[in-house]
Amino acid sequence: MKTILWLQGGSCGGNTLSLLNASDPDILQFLDENNAKLIWHPSLSIESAESILKSIIDQRIELDVLMFEGSVVLGPEGTGLFNLFAGMPMKEWVSKLAPMSRYIVAVGDCASFGGIPAAEPNPTESTGLQYYKKELGGFLGKDFRSKSGLPVINLAGCPAHPSWILTVLHLVLTDRLTPDMLDEYGRPKMFYSTTTQFGCPRQPYFTYKIALKELGHKEGCLYFELGCRGPYTRSSCNNILWNNQSSKTRVGTPCMGCTEFDFPTFNFFRTEKNRSGIPKRLPLGVSRGSYVTFSAIAKGSAPAFLLKPLFKKKEKGDWIE
Repeated sequence: MKTILWLQGGSCGGNTLSLLNASDPDILQFLDENNAKLIWHPSLSIESAESILKSIIDQRIELDVLMFEGSVVLGPEGTGLFNLFAGMPMKEWVSKLAPMSRYIVAVGDCASFGGIPAAEPNPTESTGLQYYKKELGGFLGKDFRSKSGLPVINLAGCPAHPSWILTVLHLVLTDRLTPDMLDEYGRPKMFYSTTTQFGCPRQPYFTYKIALKELGHKEGCLYFELGCRGPYTRSSCNNILWNNQSSKTRVGTPCMGCTEFDFPTFNFFRTEKNRSGIPKRLPLGVSRGSYVTFSAIAKGSAPAFLLKPLFKKKEKGDWIE
């Protein structure tokens, strides 16, 4: 039977809640179908963790997968005392358990890149397992490899989608995840190779540069005025839907870029622009010159059926702003 250990560093526990929302299968069905055992979890287990962790370190329990949620807290002054667990700093447990693990999965943006705990001014001195924001290294170092030979597998997101978690967990439990399946930030390409914009129902409004200027269900693109980071955020949120039915942009809320190394930015709901009125962050693969050129063409060629819903109807039947 394969073994899974779940630990939690500096975070809100949102990835645990996401995992518990998994369906078809749920987590219990998944463990049964994959002949796996969750040997300890901070929210789901009643046993003491210390004896289990020491048994892994002493090689009396073989650990197949270490799932780590939350940031690795190094503060104050590198001691890790801000995050004590089972008698010593959590970072010490991680350093001892990581070499014993066949695979290591960083669950969520905090574990992957530092996330919210690592946001400036970062008083807890938080970092990700193998990245500190964009910088390779993190807590375990850039050259770290688990027993499988893989680096830390980053399931970035705030939180990570339950389907992402269970799919990757299945792949590592069956030894089917290979290095070429990971992107430059250690994220599985199957979930992070396209932007959030892919599959977004507001895509036609983006194409013709029709901006939505207020939050809600109204038609229009959220990128131009309301700070949507979808065009430059790699994620499958609009294809693998949340609760099997929706996503942020589908309900009129901007993508916050929570799968990226620079999350959070705290400029939510407002698009930062330069003096020319052009967004400072352009869609992936688009140069500033081509953006300006195509914007001018797109605005003048928008079809009427996209424009009409942005107007309200007068009693006489005329469309006005």
